[in-house]
Amino acid sequence: MSPFYSGRKNPGKAEEHTEQIAKECRDLQLAATCGELGARIAVLVLRHPLSYIQQMKRNFGKKVQELTPEYRERLTQKINEHLLGTYQTIRLRHQQGSFGAMRDPVTPHQKSYWDMVIGQCTAAGENNPRIRFLNYLLAAFCMFVLNEPGHPVGTPFPGGDTVQLINGIYYCPVREKAGDVDSALCPFCPACQTPLIGYLRPPVNGSKQRKQEFIDNCYRYHNFNG
Repeated sequence: MSPFYSGRKNPGKAEEHTEQIAKECRDLQLAATCGELGARIAVLVLRHPLSYIQQMKRNFGKKVQELTPEYRERLTQKINEHLLGTYQTIRLRHQQGSFGAMRDPVTPHQKSYWDMVIGQCTAAGENNPRIRFLNYLLAAFCMFVLNEPGHPVGTPFPGGDTVQLINGIYYCPVREKAGDVDSALCPFCPACQTPLIGYLRPPVNGSKQRKQEFIDNCYRYHNFNG
């Protein structure tokens, strides 16, 4: 039997799991190097069956139904590849025991990521907090262990911009646009802001309200939290 929350409405059980998630986050904050963090993340990720990745894909598919078909297909394909690919990378590196050689220190700012995760998983409501936590574990592995963006290369954004890798440097069109969105990955992402572009090419001569709707949509569909 899976030790994780099934997703059915059970406030007492949900509270129990959020308390466990908080404990696990505090343990992750104790990791001194990215290799140690990677090893701890791997143990937690691999406790989740692959069915959780499939559920995350289904959840995301429901979330983007309002997008245009062409854009929805491109975005969904990239996110699905990212979720499964990261899970498999973690499994392979765990089997190979490759974390010991990774000695770069974990910074205080990176450690603060787990405070954000605790808050977001506690606020999961009736949603499955373990699935939400798994998503944040995968993102942390990419950003803090692999030093890759939270959104993979090729992730499309409204306006036609994508996350890119150029001469060994990652660029993201929304890297500096996180604002005060508590659950955004942007403040922790190693990517640089894509230079010399507008704000995701917002509506030309659009009203203040229309531009804000455009910004809100960017966060709604790209700040995926399971």
